[in-house]
Amino acid sequence: MTELLQTTPIDAISGIVRDVRSAWHDSRCTASLEFRRAQLRGIVRMLEENEAVFANAVHRDLGKSRLYYVLTESMLATNDAVEAIDALEEWAQPQVLPRSLANLSDTVELRKAPLGVVLVIGAWNYPVQLVLRPLVAALAAGNAAVVKPSENAPHTAQALADLIPQYLDPRVVRVVNGGVPETTELLKQKFDHIVYTGNGNVGKGIMRAAAEHLTPTTLELGGKSPAIIHPSADLRVAARRIAWGRFLNAGQTCIAPDYVLLPRSIQAAFIQELHVALLEFFTATPKSCSDYGRIVNARHFDRLAALLPTFTGTAKDSAVGNGHVVHGGSAVDWDRKSLYAPPTVVANVAPTAPIMQDEIFGPILPILPLDSADWIEEAIRVVELNDTPLALYVFSNDDAVTEHVIARTRSGGVSVNDVMLQATARGAPFGGVGTSGMGGYGGKHGFDRLSHTRTTVKASLGGEALKAVRYPPLSASVVAVAKVLSQL
Repeated sequence: MTELLQTTPIDAISGIVRDVRSAWHDSRCTASLEFRRAQLRGIVRMLEENEAVFANAVHRDLGKSRLYYVLTESMLATNDAVEAIDALEEWAQPQVLPRSLANLSDTVELRKAPLGVVLVIGAWNYPVQLVLRPLVAALAAGNAAVVKPSENAPHTAQALADLIPQYLDPRVVRVVNGGVPETTELLKQKFDHIVYTGNGNVGKGIMRAAAEHLTPTTLELGGKSPAIIHPSADLRVAARRIAWGRFLNAGQTCIAPDYVLLPRSIQAAFIQELHVALLEFFTATPKSCSDYGRIVNARHFDRLAALLPTFTGTAKDSAVGNGHVVHGGSAVDWDRKSLYAPPTVVANVAPTAPIMQDEIFGPILPILPLDSADWIEEAIRVVELNDTPLALYVFSNDDAVTEHVIARTRSGGVSVNDVMLQATARGAPFGGVGTSGMGGYGGKHGFDRLSHTRTTVKASLGGEALKAVRYPPLSASVVAVAKVLSQL
């Protein structure tokens, strides 16, 4: 397997898409549930037989350990595939609707039909599962697929390109590798659905390109996902769970807690619990800790490092609301050569601070202490003034407060007293709303998203006397009776 990413020639891309569409249309092999199961089993075998290959590739791209690769990548994709294999017969079963007067002698079914050819554009932060989980949904639903892994995780993208043809039918699954030019060429082609995971700006471009062919899209984006901590919460538990979610994958997770909102009275105690948790998780030297990852590339490292001057002061910066570092040291601890950025906690941050203007997507956690007596309403206003987040986290032992926050906010998903669980819950869709995305996948929801619900009526050639009332010439009395009967 080559170490450098082998990009797909741009002039070959239209032919690849055309070949996949022809194979899907002409062979109709994906109509067979057994064929679909065979492809899904291929994904499971590929992950099982090549765990070391994928783990090594992900480690080279992101510094992720093999155990965390299994926990956050292969396990999730495998579980999706196994669930689809086991439930496919049930998911694909037509739903028979109850009869009404208009179709007393007919059978009305809702059938799940494949869409056609699906384009899956993966993301670099979880470069295996964010390609394979949408692919599972596409194949389970009977579609063909063209897969575009992220070029920002080149070792993983090449591993996928090398291994997918060995385990999946190349007639109906192809991989295209490359950067912006190759993706741009891909988006010129006609697809029947596009699944994209990444940032909102690229998502807008994908929607514009999709509009040329009236292609529907599923977009998994991001946003600033808040964690609200109520004084009734167990601060030790809250700190441990938030620290794990924020600094997993060096903060490069779309549903990571992006900032913390709490009353000022508990800020100091929460920070102390964060200190304890971070030392336990990553030791006093996170740079040498195998469970702590790296920033994906120099461009993203520089983006994050540019935030440091905004809050590296102490009292002065706190006074103007930019915050100051209470864990993680200073800029000298950041190492561009190895792409190491330490776990960093910033206290006394205001909603107007520079770090609060965009999703951080890195190992920095701002804490926003609120001073008003009605601080929970202030926290809700902060959440609602930002773009709609992909996730909302509430830590509280007061059900009334929890339900109030959920009712007054919008987000793709919610976890109460923990983080990220909403993205891994079996049978639940993973997706955003508003600026954090549209549509979702996971289990049957992914199958349904990448299927067309086709209403099918099988009418009897009998019963003509009843159906003859619709034929001209119509009379007012017939329409009046039909109006009454149609409501029965």
